[in-house]
Amino acid sequence: MKSTEKFTDKAEVYEKYRPNYPNEYVEYLFAATMLNENSTIADIGSGTGILSRQLLKRNLTVIGVEPNDDMRKKAEQLLNENVRFISVKGEAEQTTLRDKSVDLVTVAQAFHWFDKEKFRLECKRILKPQAKVALVWNSGDGASELNQKSAEICQKYCPNFKGFSGGIDETPEVYQQFFKDGTYEFKSFRNDLELDFEGFLGRYLSASYSPKKNEDEYENFRNALSNLFEKYSNNGQIIFPNITRSYLGKV
Repeated sequence: MKSTEKFTDKAEVYEKYRPNYPNEYVEYLFAATMLNENSTIADIGSGTGILSRQLLKRNLTVIGVEPNDDMRKKAEQLLNENVRFISVKGEAEQTTLRDKSVDLVTVAQAFHWFDKEKFRLECKRILKPQAKVALVWNSGDGASELNQKSAEICQKYCPNFKGFSGGIDETPEVYQQFFKDGTYEFKSFRNDLELDFEGFLGRYLSASYSPKKNEDEYENFRNALSNLFEKYSNNGQIIFPNITRSYLGKV
């Protein structure tokens, strides 16, 4: 299956259960890139528009570039009333955007799917001189026992599981190869999530690697997560240890 097809039929659950990025991160991003209301951001692999929506609140133009029809249509449904949102069917390596047309490229929860070198060249083409690329993930805190146990469940029941965020957090050399001269600024922001059972389950079912309802391991996966929630929850709520990881630099 092509990476652009992995989220087909998951747009509803993705939009409902994937978390926002912390306001502290958005504040940092604006301060570090000196964006203003005349700026244009290309949000590549924009999905259902979670980060795009947060950026639009700052009254700038956001171009959401998304190849998956289900995900892109969900973003259009939610964001098209904002005249500063532009939805584009395109891929990271071939966005269809004009040369030197954007002030910042953002990539939220998607960089691990890209052909890194082709995407780097595409960023160089569409970015204005001196503009930057911002890569960001909401990732489960690997130091927490809850996330270690959930990873074991995913390894057991999800054949396509290669680690959270595609395992890319374990390969820092990727960022050194991607950013100009291997130089970038790394920041992390605490973004723990308080979830009920529906939210906890939805967080995993929205993942590209999770089995769909018509697949053999779905019920086993769901039951194992239910048992995990029961063990670690308190009064119907669970704290999901989560970290927002940010990488910002020129290409």
